[in-house]
Amino acid sequence: MRFFSWLFRAAIFFVLFAFALNNQHEARIRWFFGFEFRAPMVLMVLVVFAAGALFGVLAMMPNWWRQRRRARASTEPQTPVTTTAAVPAVSGVTPVLPDVPLGAPPRDGL
Repeated sequence: MRFFSWLFRAAIFFVLFAFALNNQHEARIRWFFGFEFRAPMVLMVLVVFAAGALFGVLAMMPNWWRQRRRARASTEPQTPVTTTAAVPAVSGVTPVLPDVPLGAPPRDGL
């Protein structure tokens, strides 16, 4: 399986490398007031891709922070509830058990 993973990565690398070699011609971006930016096409594509990835990460940051706060709040130790009066043991009364089927597999992480 690892072999196929590395083979896939190598194929992606060579496709992107061929793309870069085929797009070395100069491209122009014309801005307002006659300002013009010239650079190789592959560099422009790389810059636009990086800007889009950065924008996506920045757009997700508030959700990540909110989830971290919620996770941290749920893992903080809660103060134990103490009762003031001891409950006397009653003989002949069966304790109430939770509604969990016997022999059920454990739920990992849920």
